[in-house]
Amino acid sequence: MFMIAANIRHLRTLKKLSQEALAKSLGITRSRIGSYEEGRSEPSIDMLIVFSDFFKLPVDLLLRTDLTKTNDGSFLKIGENRILFPMVIDLEDDDLIEVVPVKASAGYLNGYDDPEYIDQLQKIKLPFLPTGKHRAFPIKGDSMLPLKDGSFVVGRFIENVRDIQNGRTYVVLTNSQGMVYKRVYNQIKDNNSLLLVSDNKTYNPYLVPAQDVLELWEFTCCINTQEYDEHELQISSIIRMFNELGVELKALEKMIQ
Repeated sequence: MFMIAANIRHLRTLKKLSQEALAKSLGITRSRIGSYEEGRSEPSIDMLIVFSDFFKLPVDLLLRTDLTKTNDGSFLKIGENRILFPMVIDLEDDDLIEVVPVKASAGYLNGYDDPEYIDQLQKIKLPFLPTGKHRAFPIKGDSMLPLKDGSFVVGRFIENVRDIQNGRTYVVLTNSQGMVYKRVYNQIKDNNSLLLVSDNKTYNPYLVPAQDVLELWEFTCCINTQEYDEHELQISSIIRMFNELGVELKALEKMIQ
């Protein structure tokens, strides 16, 4: 429990509360808060639960994670009961991106809310990304051409399913489908569902109930792990591919005639 003192002090500071104000909110004395923050005493299990409820953080996170490395925008709530594992930063205060490897992607559904699972993921730095919590996911199959099988999509965490922008692409984690990367359309008002659409039109769109969605990550960038063949980079091949996807590129067709 060596981290709990620093974590309590840091979380209180993030909320801009004095020791007296925090003590009043929790129904305890100011000296008791001071004792915890200075490491002179340790909170009981019941008191840890009180802190957990107040800061809306799992007890495990309070005890085992150095939260002093996070800033005010690092905690992303999902509903009222769960917190996304905090943003990880390196010694230069740059945000690090957790990478879900191909071999571990099948287990992501079981480990996405487990701090130990997330902590074991490899991490990379991409300094050009916008502000927010990002994670990299492996892409399988050919449903989202021209992304190749084995590419990685880096996504920014979306807190609320209602914040979806129709027609944009997202990594979607659901209870029933696991992890998929699709173009998403918000149909919550109509049938409380999301419509998931593949760019490769050989795959049919399908609906996912909103309550089945566990996580949403909006596309930020992709990392291709395979080189394109020469014929794949020819304009005629690109036009043929997009035509197969049902996309009209009349202007581009005129350019090569």
